[in-house]
Amino acid sequence: MELFDMVMAYAGHPVRTALEIGAGTGKATRLFAQRGVTVTATDPDGSMLAELRKHVPTNVRPLQAAFEDLRPGARYGLVYAAAALHWTKPEGRWPRMAALLAPGGVFASWGGPFRLADPAVEEAVRAARAPFLESDEIPSPDGTPPGHEMQWPGTELRRSEWFTDVRQSAIGRRVTMSAHDYVGHLSTISAYLVLPTAEREQVLGQVMRVLPDRVEMAADITVHLARRRRED
Repeated sequence: MELFDMVMAYAGHPVRTALEIGAGTGKATRLFAQRGVTVTATDPDGSMLAELRKHVPTNVRPLQAAFEDLRPGARYGLVYAAAALHWTKPEGRWPRMAALLAPGGVFASWGGPFRLADPAVEEAVRAARAPFLESDEIPSPDGTPPGHEMQWPGTELRRSEWFTDVRQSAIGRRVTMSAHDYVGHLSTISAYLVLPTAEREQVLGQVMRVLPDRVEMAADITVHLARRRRED
């Protein structure tokens, strides 16, 4: 996959061990584990990890923990987060990240808006969610405007004394999925998760009713890469 190749090309050498932040049900876990990387997959949600265990190879070690609960010990060649970094607390984020990486090790983060490609369908969904949510976009955690040449977390990584060689790249994607899977995706987005349960179920039900059986998604991925500075 292009993403795996991009991370490995940036690393410049084979990566043997990786720590995943916010592994969820393991989609990104499998991307690396199936290519021989030994992955420690962390997530604070035990039910997510229970699902992950059903689908990952034996070189994956699930660990129930939030990023802030992780303590320095073993250092990894790669630490990565797939659409999960915004859940971590900003205080001490980068010193903590650096402590988990071997000197010269790679940090990778990727994600991006997952938008309906058909403007008419997008408008129908916007109208369906309007009584509950003005927007379901994830705002930039540091306030970086959408058009800026470097997006978050690259902006923070550039300011961090712990990291160097910060790069931002994009991978274009189009994805077709069932309406049911799309609503399942919405149910994992923070804008919906913070709603009271009854409201969340109501808005997701209303969205489901306005969708065709299958939807096409514009799902471009923005990838940020950085290298942990070597110790003096």
